[in-house]
Order: sequence, then C-alpha cells, then structure tokens
Amino acid sequence: MGGLRVDLSGAEIRVDPAGGAAADDGGSPPVFLPRQPAAPPLLALDIGGTLIKLVYTASCGGGGAELRFAKFERRRMQECFDFVRAQGLVHRNGSTMGSSKENIALKASGGGAYKYTEDFREKLGVCLDKVDEMDSVVSGANFLLQSVPGAAFTHMNGKKSSVDISPNNLFPYLLVNIGSGVSILKVTGNRKFERVTGTHIGGGTMFGLAKLLTGCKSYDEFLQLSQKGDNFVLDLIVKDICGELVCQKQGLSTSTLASSFGKVITSKKKLTDYRPEDLASTLLSAFTYNIAQISFLVASILRLRRVFFGGSYIRGHKSTMQNISYAIDFWSQSKMQAVFLQHEGYLGALGALMSYGDSGDKNMNLEEMKEEENIHESATPIDETSTDEHNDGNIFPYLLVNIGSGVSMIEVTGNGKFERIIGSHLGGGTILGLARLLTGCSSYDEFLELSQRGNNLAVDLTVGDIYGEHGYPKIGLPASTTAASFGKVSSSRLSEYKVEDLAAALLNSFTYNIGQIAYFVANLSGLKRIFFRGAYICGHEKTMDKISHSLKYWSKGQVQTTFLCHEGFLGTLGAFWSYENMGIDGLAAHDVIREVLLGAPYTGQLPSLPLTHQQDNGEDTTFEGEVERLRHDNAVLKAELERLQRENTELKAKLVKSGKPNTFYH
Repeated sequence: MGGLRVDLSGAEIRVDPAGGAAADDGGSPPVFLPRQPAAPPLLALDIGGTLIKLVYTASCGGGGAELRFAKFERRRMQECFDFVRAQGLVHRNGSTMGSSKENIALKASGGGAYKYTEDFREKLGVCLDKVDEMDSVVSGANFLLQSVPGAAFTHMNGKKSSVDISPNNLFPYLLVNIGSGVSILKVTGNRKFERVTGTHIGGGTMFGLAKLLTGCKSYDEFLQLSQKGDNFVLDLIVKDICGELVCQKQGLSTSTLASSFGKVITSKKKLTDYRPEDLASTLLSAFTYNIAQISFLVASILRLRRVFFGGSYIRGHKSTMQNISYAIDFWSQSKMQAVFLQHEGYLGALGALMSYGDSGDKNMNLEEMKEEENIHESATPIDETSTDEHNDGNIFPYLLVNIGSGVSMIEVTGNGKFERIIGSHLGGGTILGLARLLTGCSSYDEFLELSQRGNNLAVDLTVGDIYGEHGYPKIGLPASTTAASFGKVSSSRLSEYKVEDLAAALLNSFTYNIGQIAYFVANLSGLKRIFFRGAYICGHEKTMDKISHSLKYWSKGQVQTTFLCHEGFLGTLGAFWSYENMGIDGLAAHDVIREVLLGAPYTGQLPSLPLTHQQDNGEDTTFEGEVERLRHDNAVLKAELERLQRENTELKAKLVKSGKPNTFYH
C-alpha cells in the first residue's frame, strides 16, 4: 500500500449539468480529482460512536477520478460490508484496490477502528490501518479549506453564502466537530493543532433524547420532524417570566428564550399530549444554541474570530446551521461568524484517505497511543495561569451564577456594582421539564431521589464504548469519560429504560454543562471565585456535588466554588458571607433580579399579542391581572427576604455567642 497516494491538485466539487451538485449520499456531492488515477480505487473509513463514514475514489469517465461519500449507522454494520463489496472496493477473496494480497490494510479513523478490527477481518478479509482520529479530522478540514474552492460557506437569515479563504490566511482557527459528542480544536497549521476542550452534549444527546421523546427511528427523521414544529410550545420565553408590559418597558424581545422545556414544569400535560414535531424543534434549538455558546466562549478565550463547524450531525440541515449562526452572531455582537463546510460529516474519513502514501504515518496501536502525551488534555484549563491568593476581606470581583429555570451569570465588582455577562437557556427548568416528560416525576425532589438510585452509564455513551477499555489516552480521555449524554440510547421505546437511569443521566449532563460554561465565563472575565445560588441547587446536595465536581474538573482546582443556600451562611473558608457584604442585597431583594436574568438567544419573531388574550386553560390575562400577578410576586419575594433576614440575625447571634465575632465582614 506504500505506493498508493491521493493526488489532490485541482480538486473541485462536481456539479451536475442541471446546476446542482450531484450527491451519492443525498447531501455530499462528489469531489473531482482531475489528476487522480481511476484505478486502483482507494477506500478510507471513519468509524464513530453512531455512524460509519466512507470516502472512496471511483472512475468518473473522461480521465481523473471522483471522491465519493457514503455513511451507515454503526448498528447496521453489515450494510456497510455489503456496500463495500458491491462497489468492488473489496473482493471476496480478500484482495482490494487491485491487489492480490490477503488481509490488505484499509485506512481507518475513529474509535471503532480499534473496537471492530476483527469484524472487518472476518467479514471483508482486511485489516484496519489505524489513523489517529483528531489528526484525520484536522487533515480533512485543512484539505477542504485549502484545496477545494467553495467548500466553506455561511448560513445566516436563510441565505447560504460561499466564503473565499486564502490558504495563506487560514490559520489559526477553531474547529468544532459535532459528532456523538463535541470536540473543539485549535488549528494553527497543517498537522498543528490541540484539542482544547469538548462537551458531552452533542449530536448523540439530541438523537438519544429524540428517540425517547418522539419515537423517531433515524436522525434524519428527527430533523424532518423539527422542521414542522414550534419550540415555543415547550420553551419558556421572557414574556412568560416578566409579562409583556415589563418587556416593553425594558426594550426586551418577548420571544427571547429563557429556559428550554421550561413551560413543561407548570403544565399538566404528559409526554403523549405534545406533538413530536414540537418536541423535536425544542430539542434542536436547545442543543444547537448550547454548542454554539460553548464554541463562542472558547473562541473568545483563545482570541479567535474564525470558527468552523464540522461533524456528521450538521448534515447541511438549514435550521441547525441557522441556530448556530444566529447564536454565534448574537453572543459575539457580530464580531464572529460561524462557517460551515461541504462534506462536514466526512472530515475524519477524508483525513484517513489522504494518509495513503504518507511516509510519516504509522499503524497506531493502543500502547503507542498511551505513550504520546504531547497533546493537550481535554481536562486541562485553557488558561493555565495560577490562582492568586484569595483576599477574604475583599471578595470582589466574583461571578454569581443564578440557576433558576434558566441560568444567569453576573459579574459583581463591588457593592451594588454588577453586570450580567451571559446566560444559558439550559437550566433548572430544562432539567425538570425533561424529567417530567421522561420519568413522570411531579417535583424536583422526586427527580433527585430517582437520580440517586440510577446509573447514567445505562444510557450515556462513554469513551470506552467508542474506543474500548483503554479509552483515548493520546488526548487524556479515560474509558470512563462520558462522550455523549444519552448517546447509548438505541431504542425508541421509553418503557425499555429505567426512570432512575434517565434521571441520573439528566442530572449528570446538565449540571456538568452549567459548570463548564461557568468556568469558561469566569476564565474569560479573569474571575477566580464563583458563587452559585438558586432554587434548583440550594439544599440539594447531589446537585451541588455535581457542579463542584464539574468546576474542579474543568479548572483543575483553580476556581473556588461556593453555594449561597440562604441569605447568610458560612462559606468554604469559614468566613461569613451575606448578600449585604457581597454587594448584591439590592440584586437579591428587588425586581432588578428579573432584569439581569434575561438575555439568552432570540429565537424568532412572534407576532405582537394584545394585552388581553386567552390562555391554554381558557382564562383571560388582562392588564389588571398582570399587575396583580406582579404585586403577588413582589409580596412573596418580600416575605422570603424577611425570613432570610431573620435567619441571618439568628446565625450572627450564634456566631457571636460562640466567641467568633471577628469572622464577620462589615
């Protein structure tokens, strides 16, 4: 195989006479290679957590060859074997690509290249020449960006626009690869990159939850359902929290997303009462916005303005690209652009194909992978600066993370001096909303009790499930690491899964996500101390433990985490914290809290609604009713403040009595 190689010069996307790109897999048009010999054919694979992707060369007539693309679900591996035989890429006697040798090697990337070696040997009579997955993904992306005109494009406001990129001005850039999970890489040159981070909330999460909530059988079916749905049926928006009058006063869009699935927690509807289309639309918006937000934060920390998105879960789907594009534009204030790639799902397979004839490549085994430690570990903080000694007499500045139905992150720089930095729509309302749909629980406490008895690994896809028992040591991912929350869900029958396991997976996925985003925001703002508050964490030991573990993992212990469970409490260093000496007594006590908790991505334009309209339960909501509701909420907040102040007084008295008056901050 050493004499075989791919000639990429003059590559171009093949367009049919009618003016459209002819694609043999329904979405990835062939790439014409005018100088590549048609024979012998070359084949490379990327065997991921849920899909097997194939890239192969084929004769196209008139000289040259074409790169063609195909994909199969990993659980239907036999269909992949049948396809390879049918295309003449492997002969029954074990020879392939014109060779008479037995057990000739095919270039293969992805964790499945290690797990399914014997399957390919048994079924096709070939061995798999393993190419590192991250190397392949980056090589594939660089090939498209440097050698294929028109491979990069933007998708904004429903318009697809080609992006011309000079190979001399390509690096550095951020590559976000959306597979079952998400890997985020900083690429600085050909074969020069580092995996800076990733998230377990990726395509596998969307598809796994989509199976359970909608009964869909394929990811393409899920995408089709989402096109016909309305996420506002289940999502909590700003108008639902503040009312239309407050939105008008503050200049807020009434349809700004506050909490994905947040309406479910106050609804009496069951899962079967919701349309699959609306559930699918809500899932898609929830997780595409989240991936975009994490990508924006990482790009900001690394000071990168160019962000490319690839991976098999994009699939050229308009709503997926639109959501990601809007969110990147929203959070960056139009300073960043989301750029997509043709053949985005085949980056790994393309990179593996290009390794034919590469003298620098080698057949990697797991022991050799374990010896390579020069790649950035996924758990390593992006900012490696050491933590300054905390001055307990002055806690400012710090990050305040309020976890309600959504999540708001506020930088507090002094007494009464604070600014909302960012928010997330995946908060407590999302956790409980999905929990009610998946488990039927009636309260957050019941959900937490279920999660205590469950095992998230029953539904979560781990690195070991993809790569085998040794994990992916080259980038520091042990086998036990979660690769994709709900990525192991294979059945569309909800009844086949224990509610306890589903609850455990929900708690694990969203608390870790909140912790990751909080760390990135603190990193970006140069903050070393994070305080958490909100009804969805305080008093819930399991939730606090998960968030603490997440912050410790991401920051390597560089960030101090404290929970505000009531207005006065003992902090982790024995110091007495209160909203007053933290400088947020006004924020915690008054309606201003509502104003700073808003601001997740705008999700679309709703028609203006009259001040009097019908609710789902048939009751009228009037101007007077809205005012009365706000008065009631204010009374509740006032009563809660008085209760917390009493607790504060009692706690201070106990501390004075114990002989430790100097622990107070004034």
